[in-house]
Amino acid sequence: MTDKRKHSRVDSIYLLNYVYLDADGKELLQGMGRTINVSETGIMLEAHVPFQEKNCVDVVVGLKEEMVPIRGKVIFTRRIDNGQYQSGIEFLTIEPFAIDILRNYIQAFNHLSEST
Repeated sequence: MTDKRKHSRVDSIYLLNYVYLDADGKELLQGMGRTINVSETGIMLEAHVPFQEKNCVDVVVGLKEEMVPIRGKVIFTRRIDNGQYQSGIEFLTIEPFAIDILRNYIQAFNHLSEST
């Protein structure tokens, strides 16, 4: 199977806060989850509820000491063995400072992985 991603994903587990929105931008649910992996264009999010494709999620991810606010669109959701749900989120809105934080985090992680 060929990986079609433009940007590499880094495995990471960080807690996040999310606000799940319907197609009209109305808040449906708030909760806590965690990242499974992260790239410059999206994240894999694990939560206790399934998200519908094409709905939006506002998340605030804590990467080290930085808080990164992001709005993304749900691309897919799957149930996993522990009863949780993993959702692929494509970034729609991310501030330039947040992109810089993500890039620095990914570069540092890749550098650390190469040296071990």
